[in-house]
Amino acid sequence: MNRVLFLLSYCIPLVGFSQWNGSTTPTYPELIAYYKQLDAAHPEVELYAMGASDTDWPIYVCIINGAGDSLKTMEKARQSTTVLINNAIHAGEPDGVNASLIWIDNWIRKGKKTKDLPVIAIIPAYNVGGMFNRSSSSRANQDGPDEYGFRGNAQNLDLNRDFIKMDSENAFTFAKIYQALDPDVFADTHVSNGADYQYTLTVISSMKERMAPSLRALNEAFMPDICKQLAKEKLDLCTYVELHDDIPDKGIVAFNDLPRYAMGYASLFHSLSFTVETHMLKPFPQRVEATLQFLNKLISWSGTNAAKIEIARKEAQKWTVDQAYFRFDYHLSDKVDSLDFKGYKAIYKTSEVTGRERLSYDRSQPYRKHVPYFKTHIATDSVRLPKYYVINGACREVIHRLEVNGVPFTRLQSDSVATLTVLEVKEYETVKKPYESHYLHYKVKVEESTDEVRLLRGAVIVPVTGQHAAFLLSVLEPEAEDSYFAWNFFDSHLQQKEYFSAYVFEDQAKELLKNDPELVKKLNERKEADPAFAADAGAQLYFIYRNSPYFERSTANRLPVYKGY
Repeated sequence: MNRVLFLLSYCIPLVGFSQWNGSTTPTYPELIAYYKQLDAAHPEVELYAMGASDTDWPIYVCIINGAGDSLKTMEKARQSTTVLINNAIHAGEPDGVNASLIWIDNWIRKGKKTKDLPVIAIIPAYNVGGMFNRSSSSRANQDGPDEYGFRGNAQNLDLNRDFIKMDSENAFTFAKIYQALDPDVFADTHVSNGADYQYTLTVISSMKERMAPSLRALNEAFMPDICKQLAKEKLDLCTYVELHDDIPDKGIVAFNDLPRYAMGYASLFHSLSFTVETHMLKPFPQRVEATLQFLNKLISWSGTNAAKIEIARKEAQKWTVDQAYFRFDYHLSDKVDSLDFKGYKAIYKTSEVTGRERLSYDRSQPYRKHVPYFKTHIATDSVRLPKYYVINGACREVIHRLEVNGVPFTRLQSDSVATLTVLEVKEYETVKKPYESHYLHYKVKVEESTDEVRLLRGAVIVPVTGQHAAFLLSVLEPEAEDSYFAWNFFDSHLQQKEYFSAYVFEDQAKELLKNDPELVKKLNERKEADPAFAADAGAQLYFIYRNSPYFERSTANRLPVYKGY
């Protein structure tokens, strides 16, 4: 588009949303122009530019039922029940973009009633860079709209994997929005890939095993209630169809919403969190309508149950810090339940393209039956909850992320020495290819010990209390799946900086063994247990060096994060 036409498309007032409720979805300039029009025409609609995206365009949030100005509105959101809706994190999945605009238009036409209405915050489109990368072909299996954005942002990051590592400007702005609002309910709108089935609408809710009992009970009451309400609109709702094998008949599994995902991030702060996934093979207008109906019911339910939600969240915050242990590394168990499922018969036939067997679904053979449902996760590891963490002041990127996410801490004003629990990384594995611009660590094993630690001015003390406790444990415990250690923030501490010259150290090693019977015992035990070690002179010298005062015990493999119990 040439610059004149581009500017015209942004500046010409839009007279109504009707032009976008068919097979089209707005560009980012058109979308923001329409929201600005709503803001100008209706005092009850507030639009705020909240911060940077991956382009020169900011990320906006639209508030319905606010308080008239930004400070009062954010305060009202924090003090009352608030629903936050995030759209177009994958810009090629714009159903929520259109559905949110239709919801606002409907609300205006019905008289802008606010009785029993929560504060509603809508991010019109989160992936701004992806919104500008429009085409009609990047979603090969999706039925409409005519044109749409792209999954990756301008850095080619999947923003729905970025909520902990925060490589994008978007993530910092999202944290700003989220912490300003402290939403009680969160919904992230998507379009699914995968198997074919009868449902237009599927939904992911937070993994129950990570939820506090109060929120788990509320969530378990929510889903049947929403299903009943949607059934009145002749709309079936199913849990998100993530396959256990190649087809739904062989089982569906409950999604593990790690903190890297939008809803997983929101869950850390005890928001009731949902990901709306409409089905790619259903026509775009049908998908938009399904998303709209879910948002209708979610907003209505949140207003009706506002008091219960507020109580449940407060109880969840207390429950988190009252636990003796923080549990993590959840894996799906073998326990099988069943799910009443409406699918299509899967058939296998010879491909006319490859000549090999291919899978297809026969829509002329719909079925309703119970399929295996694997919905129980088990934590395979845990650590004792500390009272506080201490972080080396040089870890500026980590401290900045804590600050942006609203974590309270204090800075040391002078150098000091403290007895703390230190963390030494003993084992880890790393992915072979970059994942979202990182080489993610996993299978991490850490050994804790007590030592005197020299802390320089600027180190921060972070109490494990309040609504940020689950977030802190998830990012600062190095063995946790989405910890800052897993995302490479402490890789420099995995490298030994000093070494020794073998021909010189031989004499020192001799003296060390002469004066340390316990070291001799350790060395002999290792040689007896490991023939390869017994035959390797260099390995034996390094063993002696590693267990000597010369080794950099306070830096190599020791993380700059300490714990106080």
